[in-house]
Amino acid sequence: MVHPHLVALDVDGTTINHAGVLSPAVREAVHAVVAAGHHVIISTGRSIPATTFILEELGIRTGYVVCSNGAVTLELDPAHDKGFQVIEAVTFDPAPALTLLRGQWPDAVIAVEDLGVGFKLSAPFPDGELQGELTVVPWEELVAEPVTRVTFRSPSGTAEDFLALTERIGLHGVNYAVGFSAWLDLNPEGVSKGSALEILRRQLDIDPRHTVAVGDQRNDLEMLQWAARGVAMGNAPDEVKVAADEVTGHVDDDGLVPVLRSLL
Repeated sequence: MVHPHLVALDVDGTTINHAGVLSPAVREAVHAVVAAGHHVIISTGRSIPATTFILEELGIRTGYVVCSNGAVTLELDPAHDKGFQVIEAVTFDPAPALTLLRGQWPDAVIAVEDLGVGFKLSAPFPDGELQGELTVVPWEELVAEPVTRVTFRSPSGTAEDFLALTERIGLHGVNYAVGFSAWLDLNPEGVSKGSALEILRRQLDIDPRHTVAVGDQRNDLEMLQWAARGVAMGNAPDEVKVAADEVTGHVDDDGLVPVLRSLL
């Protein structure tokens, strides 16, 4: 007997490659796992508008989705307006962290998530990096309201630069993760992909032993440690590989496929 598993999948660098392409092999493997009765939950740092695209590509129309690094959870149902409804949105006051970060990097730009719409920006982001409605607003508007997620981005820096920056300034009261480039995501304290998935695991009544998570970046660390079987992609940084239970192939080699096939 195959026990239903909760299978949490990161998007960028895991389910799709860095060019934004979903391979036919990955799509077929996801379909097979869903058909076998497992709960595939896309778990991403992406906003809602940027996540719905991958759901359409995968053909996932029911179940749950974790967005914004765990701050936002969606229930999917074709009967809902737009095919989903927000069932959880955890917010925080961005002002303390953004005040601390302001002026710390010369060309840094800031994006504050406008839930379900897009982002409010301090200045334009590099083309293609954010989806949804993008609006440049004054600083006062960036910090005026509680939000689900904030992104601090530098076109000129590196991930190592931002790791050093977070250590230097000492961010408190938020959960944060540095991406594969000079990209820093801030979320409410205690909120992560792992915390959101644990709520869904209980709701779905899945045995903790039957949880699988696959990811490739620092914002996946809590998720990989939460799962009974945490799998790092071959393209993940070493610290992510060390935190995982196992390492699979590179995203460009469809490293997700053997993990999914092992559940069939």
